Amino acid sequence: MMTLTLDHLVILVGDLERTIVDYEALGFNVQRGGTHADGATHNALIGFADGSYLELIAFRKPAPTHRWAAANARGIEGFVDFALLPPTVGTVVDAARRRGLDYAGPLEGGRVRPDGKRLNWQIGTPPTPDLPFLCGDITPRALRVREGAVRVHANGVLGVATITVAVADLTASLGRYRALLGPEATRGAATRALPGLGVRLAALSLGATVLLLVSPQEQADDPAACGLRHVLADRGDGILGIALRSKASAGARALPLRQTHGARIEIDPT
Repeated sequence: MMTLTLDHLVILVGDLERTIVDYEALGFNVQRGGTHADGATHNALIGFADGSYLELIAFRKPAPTHRWAAANARGIEGFVDFALLPPTVGTVVDAARRRGLDYAGPLEGGRVRPDGKRLNWQIGTPPTPDLPFLCGDITPRALRVREGAVRVHANGVLGVATITVAVADLTASLGRYRALLGPEATRGAATRALPGLGVRLAALSLGATVLLLVSPQEQADDPAACGLRHVLADRGDGILGIALRSKASAGARALPLRQTHGARIEIDPT
């Protein structure tokens, strides 16, 4: 069975240097990543012990055809995407196409680190915004996702526990994920209603991370359903928020949106 795990989540920001300062103040160990091959964007990374990471990314110049150009043009900050780590991009793209899901790729990508080292990877891009893109390394992954002390954080965060994605059509979205992940990985996944909240969800496993697809129920008018409809009307399908697992003993806490630059992040003790 081909297993796909979480590679990283993308947080679009307006000012990368200001964002680095803010995330460091929240107890994260932030690494400057460098400039991407097209010169349009630069980034910083927050790597975790589970191998996943947060990518803080900002535009350096206009790039109308860029995947996140529309969000940048609107001045949106916060989560805009996430990526899964495939054995190879081509293998996963071919398998998804056989199951009726038209991923594009493999497409070449890369960036230059501040120390001058060049990284190369391939990506696969999805046909709809509820789905992740694929990011597979050509150069060793340890060059892109550094190991060791950079993965240790003062706030005790160890990795990504859950990702919640808002979707307009839960049944259709779950079908697309089944085509991407395969029948073995999604066996047993089903939609269910959350009592008293006016929303439906489906849970999928991405290795150590749980992916929650959530959608408002028809006719429901409670705050949860109305809030989801507002998000979907404003931004469409996409990441609603994440929970990070932490070894800290303090209770769960939501990080201030001002400091996370619009990314809804909760830290939960293990």
